[in-house]
Amino acid sequence: MNVTLDKTGNVTGVLTISLVEEDYQAEVKKQLSHLGRVRPIKGFRPGHVPASLLKKHYGGQVTAEVVDDIVSRELSEYIRNNNIDLLGEPMLSKDTKVDLVNEKDFSFKFDLGFAPEFEVKLDKRVKVPYYNIEVSQEMIDKQNEAYMKRFGTQVPGEISTEDALLRGSLVELNEDGTEKEEGIKVERTIISPKYLKDEAEKAKLIDLKVDDEVTINPYKGAGGNLTELASMLAVDKDKADVKSDFTFKVGEILVNKDAEMGQELFDMVLGKDVAKSEEEYLAKIKEMLAGQLKSDSNYRFTIDAETVLKKKVGDLELPDDFLKRYLLSTNKEADAAKIDEEYPKTREEIVWQLIKEKIAKAHDVKIEKEDQMRLARIFAAQQFAQYGIGNVPDETLDRYAGELMENKDYAREITRRAFEDKVFETIRDNVSLTEKSVSVDEFNKLFEEKK
Repeated sequence: MNVTLDKTGNVTGVLTISLVEEDYQAEVKKQLSHLGRVRPIKGFRPGHVPASLLKKHYGGQVTAEVVDDIVSRELSEYIRNNNIDLLGEPMLSKDTKVDLVNEKDFSFKFDLGFAPEFEVKLDKRVKVPYYNIEVSQEMIDKQNEAYMKRFGTQVPGEISTEDALLRGSLVELNEDGTEKEEGIKVERTIISPKYLKDEAEKAKLIDLKVDDEVTINPYKGAGGNLTELASMLAVDKDKADVKSDFTFKVGEILVNKDAEMGQELFDMVLGKDVAKSEEEYLAKIKEMLAGQLKSDSNYRFTIDAETVLKKKVGDLELPDDFLKRYLLSTNKEADAAKIDEEYPKTREEIVWQLIKEKIAKAHDVKIEKEDQMRLARIFAAQQFAQYGIGNVPDETLDRYAGELMENKDYAREITRRAFEDKVFETIRDNVSLTEKSVSVDEFNKLFEEKK
């Protein structure tokens, strides 16, 4: 057996694996002998099938499988033993022709794409912008108002608003506006103008008083959603496809009353006794907002760091034609034109990935289990937050985070994010940050400029 690598360019090469019959013959005989024991041919006892007959029945298939196994093993071992840094995967060269039936010696050629040689040094001479977003009093006030509404209560009101709940009765009408005999009558239903799909229907239910009557069309208001209609009309879903107008008589109006500033609100927002005064409570809100904005600042840093380091590295030579062919082979839904169209963006992503990997190797970046669990806890907390559940106990977060890590898709994404976080942490620790304080509006404009 002979394995050779020929460089065809700075970042391309052809690896050739040549086999003669002696390289695979013994393994083929071994496999055929095994088949003679487990797949006996009619008329022969297991293990007593003549070798010539086994070769006639299974020789071609077994030879193909053995040769494929040998070639795959030699390919992997050569790449591993010679520390070849590949982009994509080896692909069988188009000019490789193998005749397993009529030939005994074979030569397999594989096209390879290599990662380019380059250096990226992180030191204090590398300057990356870092934007600290200021927490304004207006932001604190708006966040407090949102909390007061979220933790508010519903109380009887005199006039209906968009956010109100209206309790009342519904009576189905004929086309001429008269009450429909044996039509639907609902003595008590609840309607919230805020959730109606039709703006005209919503407007009819605002500025009403108790005992007011108004003609509405529940079908239009629900946007034809039969589940919502069934609930509003107190009928089964299969009987809810009713497009008639109805008279709605207001029996009760419930409006939102914001929570009052005090210990009860502090505890609902922050947890029990985290803040014991309005000053402490507002300071905690500012702290939370600052934490959220810090995440935005860090995200912006990742964009600017990528820009700075790509510029520092300069243009990298990649095996572009090879990569396009590889991408085409791994994406069955794309054609060559689509690959060409998307390749510039893909190329940028490959270059940035190479830079990150180079940094990780140079600075011995390793992903520990605790790095994964920290992110898994964040993922878990975010999922609870989607359902309005905050202040989740640590033991619950830990348990749910562990369950996320048992899911392969989540574990893969969490590991990727953990690697990204560690790389950017390494960048931050080793470069000079050019810090600047900006308002939220100024910060948002940075992204508009990027576009």
